[in-house]
Amino acid sequence: MRTLLFLLAFSAPLLSQSPQGETWRFDRLDRLGGHPTQVEGSPRVIDTPQGKAVSFDGVRDAIFVDVHPLAGAETFTLEVIFRPAADGKPEQRFFHLQETGSQTRLLLETRLLPGGWCLDSFAATSKGSQTLIDRQKLHSLGAWHHAAMVYDGKTFRHFVDGALQGEAVVALAPQGPGRTSVGVRINRVDYFKGEILVARMSRRALPVAKFLPLPR
Repeated sequence: MRTLLFLLAFSAPLLSQSPQGETWRFDRLDRLGGHPTQVEGSPRVIDTPQGKAVSFDGVRDAIFVDVHPLAGAETFTLEVIFRPAADGKPEQRFFHLQETGSQTRLLLETRLLPGGWCLDSFAATSKGSQTLIDRQKLHSLGAWHHAAMVYDGKTFRHFVDGALQGEAVVALAPQGPGRTSVGVRINRVDYFKGEILVARMSRRALPVAKFLPLPR
């Protein structure tokens, strides 16, 4: 019953794409959010109690999309529901949005430490840049988690499972058109090992209550 309720709550935002954002469901390899993909390595679509997800091997698996879903956004929320493997590398980049022809980018990363993993979020723009990381805030490996970065036009924050992990006041300029890489940094280093279920990119700063539901 709990899984059914999760799927029902989860399905509504997945069915729509709007100027306010995009939702990418990882249930196939050839397209994400309606966009064609370039697949490298051998990522696999797998079945989970929460639905289909894509599994990455942490060595050479990656998916590239020729679109930056948050290009032009003055405020934004980037969410990913994922499951980091216990035997991944110490530093992994699992979601990367980058402007074409520049170092302007958004990155969601993990740092594997004794006792778990912590979230590392990075934003770089023409106005300013900011890293958020707290190595004391550790989370379980091999379990599903919700990671989010949020910018409200003034403060950059990031969250794991709805709990604030860190924040900083910073000026971030809107980013231009570009690309997205999933499972690796866009220059093909620091591969991610684990599974990704869904990602959502919203052109506004969402409150925690509006985040995607975490599967249980």
